[in-house]
Amino acid sequence: MEEFDPLKLEYQLCFPLYVCSKEIIKKYKPYLDEINLTYTQYITMMVLWEYEKINVKTLGEKLFLDSGTLTPLLKKLESKGYIRKERFSKDERNVLVSITEKGKDLKVKAKNIPLKVSKCLNVEEKDSLELYKILYKILNHIK
Repeated sequence: MEEFDPLKLEYQLCFPLYVCSKEIIKKYKPYLDEINLTYTQYITMMVLWEYEKINVKTLGEKLFLDSGTLTPLLKKLESKGYIRKERFSKDERNVLVSITEKGKDLKVKAKNIPLKVSKCLNVEEKDSLELYKILYKILNHIK
């Protein structure tokens, strides 16, 4: 019987998570190229399609992104005309991000992307839901 080696790649939970994430994001790429978004820009827009206005700090928490990643990302989305940033008058450090009409229109073009990607994955809905629950359980514990 083989001895358990904690440094073997096959025993690392993070490895299949990392590879699956990377490969699934590759599946998004052709669809996101059609609407001129990166995956990170896409998930940012998903939050904005849901909330329409959100504080940058809260947006970062929802996306698990730090300000160093979020700042250039928001700048790029703003340059594309999809979002608008404004500072609170009472606290200049507090920035509110809101979606523009052009950003709202983009939602129509992106509407079918999740379905197209899920068809590429060949995972049954019940398995997908179970995986979702497990991953969020991990995320909520480690954040």
